[in-house]
This record gives sequence, structure tokens and C-alpha cells, in this order.
Amino acid sequence: MKASSGSAAVTVSCPSEPCGKGLLRRIHGYWSQRAEKFGRMRREELRGDKMRLWSEEIVPYLPVSRDGAPPRVLDVGTGTGFFAVLLAQAAGCKVTGIDLCPDMLLEAKCLARECRCHAHFLQMDATVLDFADASFDCLVARNLTWTLLRPEKAYAEWLRVLRPGGVLLNFDADYGSVDFTAFPRARGRHAHADMDAALLQEGEEIRRCLPLSGEKRPEWDVGALRRAGFSSVVHDSALSERVYVVRDGLYNPVPMFALRAVK
Repeated sequence: MKASSGSAAVTVSCPSEPCGKGLLRRIHGYWSQRAEKFGRMRREELRGDKMRLWSEEIVPYLPVSRDGAPPRVLDVGTGTGFFAVLLAQAAGCKVTGIDLCPDMLLEAKCLARECRCHAHFLQMDATVLDFADASFDCLVARNLTWTLLRPEKAYAEWLRVLRPGGVLLNFDADYGSVDFTAFPRARGRHAHADMDAALLQEGEEIRRCLPLSGEKRPEWDVGALRRAGFSSVVHDSALSERVYVVRDGLYNPVPMFALRAVK
């Protein structure tokens, strides 16, 4: 992957005071409120050019299953199931999608049924995976790592469930450096333009409490992946330039990066 610099984001400081024991509950509630809209957006992505564009970012890096069977892929933080459906349809993968939010999983199951593709969905914590060692050939994630309360533990777990030679494809952005309440002021059409002000404020308060909001990314991730035991860790900061070619209602105003790591 070729690395390049993305556009600048609005930065704010992360507060030093503890965020309290209710943080996990607030996180669950926040993503539950966004599930229905995410479902609509992912349907639009599957109908438009995003399926092809994302396929080009993923399929070339899928490892060949050692037994000749379809690649076994774990979609961590599947949300409403876009990657799960894409991998099942475009690459014939055997896909398992996990998410901690039941409302997201409900949307994912509906999407898979509508697309007539087979994917298995489970409610599960991305940092405590209920799978045996070396269960998967590939692990994919999109816009997940920044939300995690224990990201280093997640990377260690993801390494564990990958087989030797397995590949992690992690697509994320430095959302922790962005003031969520500033999204409505971003110019042009984008995916966050019509978010409710109260929901934006809740997202901003949660963002300030997340551990990765105080880190420089993706540099932090590269170090964490190497510490976890991954090899050949590569990051690419030009992802948004390829995937978000058109500035429409699906456009992500926060520059995304890609991480590829091999076990």
C-alpha cells in the first residue's frame, strides 16, 4: 500500500478527568440510535460504486485458504453488514460478522437476506472473541478501532484468531482528533450533514473519553500491531482519495487510512 498524507482535521484536546462507569452503556446507546441510518447508507453503498471501490481495497489482499476452501473471514464490528455482504458476494468468502450492538446486527441480517447472500452474524465483543486460535484466514474492520476501550487487547485477540500467514485489513480514521459538533459546518454534502444536534453532542462527549482520542493515528496502530506480534505492517493514508471520489451523501469528511498486517 502506498502511503500519503490526508487532509487536515479539526482537533480538540482530550479531557483528563475520568468518564465514569456508564461509558459503555452510552456507547451502546449511541450506536443503537445510528443503526437504522447506517442500514440505509450501506444499502446505498451496495447499489452504487462503493461496492466496487471497496472490493478493490480488500479482494486483492485476501489470502488463499490453505485447504482450498473459500477464505474464512471475520468482519469485526460488522455494523449493518456491508463488508460481510461484499465479501460473500464479490469474493465468495465464508464470512462471520460480529458486533456488540443488537440493533446493528438486526440491520445486518436484514441486509444479507435482501442481498440473498449467506453470512453468519453473532453478538460479540471485539476484544474478547469466542473463537479458537487460528480460526480465520482474514480479519476485516471498518471504522471500529477508534471506538474501542481496549484497542491493544483487540489487536492481540485479532492476531490470535488469525491463522499463520493470515491477514488483517483494518480501515479507520483518526476520528478521535475531530470535534463531532463541527460536522454540520463542513462544506458540501457528506454522511454526517443531517445528524441530530443532540446525537452529535453525545458522540463528541463519548469521543473525548476514548483512549485513542489521545493518540496520533495511524502511527499508534502501526506500533500496537507490531507489539501484538503482527509482521509486515503497512499503512496507507490515501484511502479516502480512492473510495470517496464523489462528494455525495455517503462521503466521509474525515480522511480514512488503511492498515494491512500479516500474522
